[in-house]
Amino acid sequence: MLNASEILHAGILIVDDQEVNIRLLEQLLGEAGYTRVASTMNPHEVCALHRRNDYDLILLDLQMPGMDGFQVMAGLKTNVADGYLPVIVLTAQPGHKLRALQAGAKDFISKPFDLVEVKTRIHNMLEVRLLYKALAAHNTLLEQAVRERTAELRESEARYRSLTELASDWYWEQDDSGNFIKVSGPVLEMLGIRVDTLSGERSGSPTTGWNEAERAVLQAKIAGRQPFLDFVFSRVNADGSHQRYQVSGEPMFNQSCRFIGYRGIGVELPARP
Repeated sequence: MLNASEILHAGILIVDDQEVNIRLLEQLLGEAGYTRVASTMNPHEVCALHRRNDYDLILLDLQMPGMDGFQVMAGLKTNVADGYLPVIVLTAQPGHKLRALQAGAKDFISKPFDLVEVKTRIHNMLEVRLLYKALAAHNTLLEQAVRERTAELRESEARYRSLTELASDWYWEQDDSGNFIKVSGPVLEMLGIRVDTLSGERSGSPTTGWNEAERAVLQAKIAGRQPFLDFVFSRVNADGSHQRYQVSGEPMFNQSCRFIGYRGIGVELPARP
């Protein structure tokens, strides 16, 4: 929530071709405690002034010679980066109020001024504007935090993969259907398979020589979404030689706790004599 000092320190620009109106509004705002009040009688200066000072509120007279308030608002629309037009129009013409709102003004103050109405509308408008800016700033901070956290996670994942690759013969990831989606190292050559699942469920993959009892245990762990550490399984090659492998894996879940696959590491063990 905003405190009173934040509202009273908001930047305000008064635009009117009548000096008496400017003096009246400056006096009113000063007595109410507003500390950052500027004014101009030249409507051609408004866009440049707003670019430099980013006012929280512009009190804009509609009927001015050379450039009326509608033309000023049209210029401000191309000038405001966030698309929000912080304008209260000042008018003595009831028929101009609807047109001004349709042109982008957020509120209006009728001439001659009712001083209580002026103070109330200005305060309310500034409160909404400052809350809008605070929300935008908060969203920017959240987006930055998300970007930084995402970068940290990617860096952490890269370090994890680098370490696992150094500590093992291969690193692997599988999707929720058991298909390899990432493989680092000579896993295909060592296991003698072509993009197969570790549990041997894919049709058409070579399974000759594998110890089916060991693979059944591994299958059960994977089906139960369980992690496994240093699991050893083996195969007998066509030439009678033996190969042994040790794998560790863990299930992966997304932010919605949905299972998305496995990842892990593996090494080839020395053959038993």
